Amino acid sequence: MSRFTNALMGSLFGAGALLGSTAASFGADTIKVAFIDPLSGPFAATGTSGLAHYRYAAEELVNKTGGVLGGTKFEIVPFDNKISAKESLIQLKVAIDQGIRFIAQGNSSGVANAITDAVKKHNRRNPDQRVLFLNYSAVDPALTNAKCNFWHFRFDANADIKMDALTDVMATDTGIKKVYLIGQDYSFGKAVAAAAVRFLGEKRPDIEIVGNELHPIGKVKDFTPYARKIVSSGADAMITGNWGSDMVGLGKAVIGAGFKNPIYTYYAASDGITKTFGKDGEGKLKLVMEGQLNPPVSDRAAAYTKGFKAQYPDFDIGQPRIANVMEMLAKAINKAGSATDMVKVASALEGMEHDSIWGSKITMRPQDHQAIQNVHIMAHTANDVTFDFDNSGFGLKVESTVEMAAADSATSCNMKRP
Repeated sequence: MSRFTNALMGSLFGAGALLGSTAASFGADTIKVAFIDPLSGPFAATGTSGLAHYRYAAEELVNKTGGVLGGTKFEIVPFDNKISAKESLIQLKVAIDQGIRFIAQGNSSGVANAITDAVKKHNRRNPDQRVLFLNYSAVDPALTNAKCNFWHFRFDANADIKMDALTDVMATDTGIKKVYLIGQDYSFGKAVAAAAVRFLGEKRPDIEIVGNELHPIGKVKDFTPYARKIVSSGADAMITGNWGSDMVGLGKAVIGAGFKNPIYTYYAASDGITKTFGKDGEGKLKLVMEGQLNPPVSDRAAAYTKGFKAQYPDFDIGQPRIANVMEMLAKAINKAGSATDMVKVASALEGMEHDSIWGSKITMRPQDHQAIQNVHIMAHTANDVTFDFDNSGFGLKVESTVEMAAADSATSCNMKRP
């Protein structure tokens, strides 16, 4: 782990705040949310950033505004899963044994698939100790389709929704004749590739996919061979779902190999990625995501972003949906009148309509627990950027918006309710 990551973890957690914490060390009068994500290893920067988001959102949006149920505050409890599904299940059990009823996770759909199965099984076997899974960033479409369940809620747009928006933009660019797909070799990377093939085929059947490649997640030290293949393929554009250190590595290699064409991405921002691209990303790096920072949608959104940056100067609001998670969870608990009756809390979340701090209405679609919201196509730029990323002078500016993306899309979810 780098000294940079060590410093961030130290500032976020303090001594003994990671694994090994005991239930006795937590506040007895708080509602705890277990944050199970990578806090060490190659994806530590992404995990520690998410933890900062959760702690800030809980404090600023809930605790400082009166808490829930007449004054009870949220407490975010971190658990390091080392980006491992096996380790995640261990940490899930530790969290449940400590009495924690809300589980937040987002990095890796492979991990999310393991957690959702475990939560479903636990709740069936332990009706008096049920928990909810708050998925803030794992976007494998299966999680709200074939694998959907009553206890799982996804607050991010899934991979299909995002690819539909990206390919709408790509379809209008007549200069794109050849596209190279590259991603991480696990469920999410495969879902991104499948969605790209399907949507490009429907919208621009004339486009030739000249590469469709998956690489091991978190294990490639040098992406140069991949970058050389991308350049030599003659691709007019590239699509990748890479995130974290894999996006940084791929970005460095692609830039170094001289790729000059548009790069369409899911997570190519913040956590060192924006700084890596810098000026080389201007005019060609595109990203699909929810949550608009530039231009700010309101004084409230701007104040929230400034406050986060003041408290966590080495992080950015790169995961704005986390603010939605905390606000919507608070509303659901208040409506349910309980933080322990998971059937009532889940029922309150189901179908909820929420006015996000980021200027979009969010609907938690009841049939599959997929959040429906505005999805933006953003450009990496230094022009008219109020809030940059990585203290680099570069940030993301909204170029186009798909309002309430995929609101009427089909789902294969067959929700079974208690």
